[in-house]
Amino acid sequence: MLLLSRIVERILELPPALTRDVRVTRDLRAPLDDGVELLADLYQPRHVPNAPTVLIRSPYGRRGWVGFLTARPLAERGYQVLVQSCRGTGGSGGDLDPFGQERADGLATLDWVERQAWFHGDLLTFGPSYLGYVQWAMAPEAGDRITAMSAMVTASQFRDQTYMGDTYTLRGTLSWSALMVGQEQNRLLAQVRDAVGNRRVLAAMDHLPLGEADLMATGRRVEWFQQWLGCSEPDHPYWVSERDHRARVPEVTAPVTMIAGWYDLFLDDQLADYTALRAAGRNPYLTVGPWSHTDPKAFGAAIRDALEWFPAQVSGDTSGLREQPVRLFVQGAQEWRDYPEWPPPGTVETAWYLHPGGALTAGEPAESNPDRFRYDPSDPTPGIGGPLLGPGAGRKDNAALEARPDVLVYTGDALSEPLEIIGPVSARVHLRSSLDHTDVFVRLCDVDARGRSWNVCDGIQRVTPERFPAGSDGVRQVEVRLWPTAYRFRPGHRLRIQVSSGSHPRFARNPGTGEPLATAIRLVAAEQEILHDPEHPSAIILPVA
Repeated sequence: MLLLSRIVERILELPPALTRDVRVTRDLRAPLDDGVELLADLYQPRHVPNAPTVLIRSPYGRRGWVGFLTARPLAERGYQVLVQSCRGTGGSGGDLDPFGQERADGLATLDWVERQAWFHGDLLTFGPSYLGYVQWAMAPEAGDRITAMSAMVTASQFRDQTYMGDTYTLRGTLSWSALMVGQEQNRLLAQVRDAVGNRRVLAAMDHLPLGEADLMATGRRVEWFQQWLGCSEPDHPYWVSERDHRARVPEVTAPVTMIAGWYDLFLDDQLADYTALRAAGRNPYLTVGPWSHTDPKAFGAAIRDALEWFPAQVSGDTSGLREQPVRLFVQGAQEWRDYPEWPPPGTVETAWYLHPGGALTAGEPAESNPDRFRYDPSDPTPGIGGPLLGPGAGRKDNAALEARPDVLVYTGDALSEPLEIIGPVSARVHLRSSLDHTDVFVRLCDVDARGRSWNVCDGIQRVTPERFPAGSDGVRQVEVRLWPTAYRFRPGHRLRIQVSSGSHPRFARNPGTGEPLATAIRLVAAEQEILHDPEHPSAIILPVA
């Protein structure tokens, strides 16, 4: 264990341990009001009096990466760490109902912790992804019973990650469902398959109807996957109020530090949580790096950040924290910068317009004929890189994608000087489609001096006649919200915009029929026109610094 601790310390670039002498008490039982018991492991550094307690609630077991990458490193640096298995996972009682019971179970766990003889009054919370969501679930009602929070690559609600731009995030939801079902048989094997890509799951993503994909991927019907397919509306009772806590974020009084990644699928909603705290008069800290959801470097940054944040909040002496609360890694410039807030002050929204012949400039378009492509859901436009849940995320060479006939490409001239964008990115696309139901996918890329096209950020929007009614000329103005970014385009590089109608299997393909997602099997190709004339100025809106 000593050797493993030193290896983890080196990989995560952690400060030296205070002690390697850690006592682990397994399978502590926390009873809930409904008779269910949740199991937990307690890591205690010996000879560290009155050590603060870090609570980590996880659906991924209490050992494995949760134990040796999180609990032990924190314990070796002077914290008691309680790792609890969420309901229906890791030996805890009850049934797993994703997101549905974390508020009540978290608050009950907090009550139980406060009654334990080993608890000394300071409770801290830590964790990424689902381990971060459970913090948001209980924090509003917990009030000052939580001394401080560290939330990494996560958000206060997971509905909008399930339906980004009103499209269904098939790859993320199905792979996560397969991981959770697989854990019941063999947790380690399930996590390995999830990390490298489970062939059975990947094959299921191509299957129709989607209502059978869970059976193909896992061998059984997965109730929550079925519910997600059927509960697409943001205000559906399934999501509100037990699974969506965004409205209560302003009530959180615990000091919060956030770790996010430019290629993490939770980034946009994590920034929304940051904004809600700021609007409520709080002063959260925010760090956004060049990371994807499962990047080990992001995890190391989160541990190091917590080891600065927690002692400052426990002692009340925050003088040792960085002066500016927001720290961003500016890609392209390859440097960290500190700012007073997000988005940083001083940016100007600047439109770059699509032009005929695949041109892209800051000048408004002249009269021109539309560009056309055909989207065939039986051969859906594939997804490459971007903010994914598992493997394959991040920056990728887009050459193969841009060579497809169902992807339009618009490229600017080589830059004579650097161009920096920092903040939210959006696009306005004027679309005429042969179908009432379709999708618009927009991606911003950086074309380097060698001609390689690297994705910077992207976004998708599902088009319905109710959400985007057509004008008398059959044209719909579709607003697409792309991922926020901080990026410097270097001299000699060129901006490029891709426009297409999908990114499969990251997002479920649009069958073109308007049929329910779970049962649709008929696929209809769409003839698409992208307009770029004075009456229909399609453009991407960039926050130019």
